Amino acid sequence: MSGTLTIVVVEEDRDRAVAIVDALMDSGDHEVHVIADPSGLARKIAAHAPDIVLIDIDHPTRDMMEELTLASGPLDRPVAMFVSGAAGGLAQAAIESGVSAYVVDGLAPDRLKPVIDTAIARFRMFRQMRTELAETRRALEERKVIDRAKGLLMKAKGIDEDAAYALLRKTAMDQGRRVAEVAEALVTASGLLS
Repeated sequence: MSGTLTIVVVEEDRDRAVAIVDALMDSGDHEVHVIADPSGLARKIAAHAPDIVLIDIDHPTRDMMEELTLASGPLDRPVAMFVSGAAGGLAQAAIESGVSAYVVDGLAPDRLKPVIDTAIARFRMFRQMRTELAETRRALEERKVIDRAKGLLMKAKGIDEDAAYALLRKTAMDQGRRVAEVAEALVTASGLLS
């Protein structure tokens, strides 16, 4: 683990919580907060604005896992979940919901550093992929709108595709707007934007 991290540990067992906190403090000068009662977990986690959340549960049920996962905000920060035994099919559900690391056989203090490093790296990779996917989707939607606007201009003015795009581009430059914004305004005005 590099640098100081703010870490929230969700652990109901006091002795295990103390062992986890000790191990975390041995691995660096971290700000560690333990949440023993999972009720109101989302609010409690948000209050600490952690860099990572570590959840240690003995025998998770699907409902408990979903609640803990949603409350820990796996799209906002890395979440590492530690379970005591194989919980058939729950690993898949946890990973699909955004948990960055799912570790079977519980939270062992000597495994904390590599698990945290892996969870953070995986979270960053998936956040980058989500960002790129959102940008790609936005670009595709803009392209569709621009194509609709070109079609409208071609039909209304009796011009070809290149001339229609040139007109959109010129209008955008004249108005200090993006081509996609001008195209969206044209398509919206024509009632074709769904």
